[in-house]
Amino acid sequence: MVEVKVDASKIKGEEKDVTTQLAAFLKEKTGGEVSNDNGKMVVKSEALGVKKKYVKVLLNKFLHHKDLKGSYRVVAGEEDTLMINERKGVDEEED
Repeated sequence: MVEVKVDASKIKGEEKDVTTQLAAFLKEKTGGEVSNDNGKMVVKSEALGVKKKYVKVLLNKFLHHKDLKGSYRVVAGEEDTLMINERKGVDEEED
């Protein structure tokens, strides 16, 4: 069984349920179990094609679909952990 941890707790903004949507997206695409605890998720799957690199691709796709790609990026953390961090140098636009 493959187990990949995802830390999406740093996503903030108008949508409070982004992490819930992300968990549903990962569950649909991997066909495995996804547990969500305040943005910290664990993806467990029996499928052979589900690896850390594939989960990273899925996270990037999700950010792109939600128009968050310019504000956030996916980085590798500890072993089998991926984190979604805010991009440096991205300031909120002032009116």
